[in-house]
Amino acid sequence: MGISVKQAKNISSVLSEGLPYIQRFKGKIIVVKYGGAAMSEQSLKRNFTRDISLMSLVGMKPVIVHGGGPQIANELKKKGVISKFISGHRITDKPTMNIVKKILGESINHEIVKLIKKAGGDAVSFNHIKPKIIKASKYLGPDKQDLGLVGKVDRILVSELKNIISSGSIPVIAPIGVNKDGSFLNINADVVAGKVAESLKAEKLILLTDIKGILDDNKQIISKISANKGRKLIKDNIIKGGMTPKLLAALEAKKNGVKSCHIIDGRLPHAVLLEVLTAEGVGTMIS
Repeated sequence: MGISVKQAKNISSVLSEGLPYIQRFKGKIIVVKYGGAAMSEQSLKRNFTRDISLMSLVGMKPVIVHGGGPQIANELKKKGVISKFISGHRITDKPTMNIVKKILGESINHEIVKLIKKAGGDAVSFNHIKPKIIKASKYLGPDKQDLGLVGKVDRILVSELKNIISSGSIPVIAPIGVNKDGSFLNINADVVAGKVAESLKAEKLILLTDIKGILDDNKQIISKISANKGRKLIKDNIIKGGMTPKLLAALEAKKNGVKSCHIIDGRLPHAVLLEVLTAEGVGTMIS
């Protein structure tokens, strides 16, 4: 399907204004955590995979780490299971882990790869089947709660990732780790994205969410936040729930060498391109 003259003019305007950023980020690794509404709504899903393909085609090196919480919850609900969370981490028993592998490692992961290829890019699946690049161990909750088969990242095996990136393809990573005994562990996707960005020495880490960004106690967006302020918001319980692992992942990544970290509203059409190709960006930048 073709586009109208008006659409073509809008696209050419955006690309023209974004040229300095295309030049700036050419050859740079940008890790994007993909999830929430951007993964559920068909138009946003299409926009996202097209935008990632465009970034790759103009010389940037995007890497995707995806979530899939709502899809997992829907599958569990069909089986009469209600998900429980502690600090943004899903309590995971063996039957739940089997569903996590099916939904994250197979269904969602393969769909993203397919959509990127359809949009003109090239993508490679990294899931629990092969290659297993996320080495993990058991994660305990903030008060040492046992969350079951929930993991923390010990290290990312980056050699295979680097090979794929160097070939011009886009890695698409499911957040499923494997421990030293070969057992699979469910890991928060924001945490995995942060560790992948650190391990690859990424230029940017972008975490998509379903709100405008980090909000203050008056529910107003904070466009830029320092590490100290971010930790205080968590300590004061202003940041809680699913936003906690996002902010902690961004803070850790920034501390460990990722040049810029952003938490942005994935409900916005073309949110990733707006963050990468405009001076203002969108959402919250962690400084």
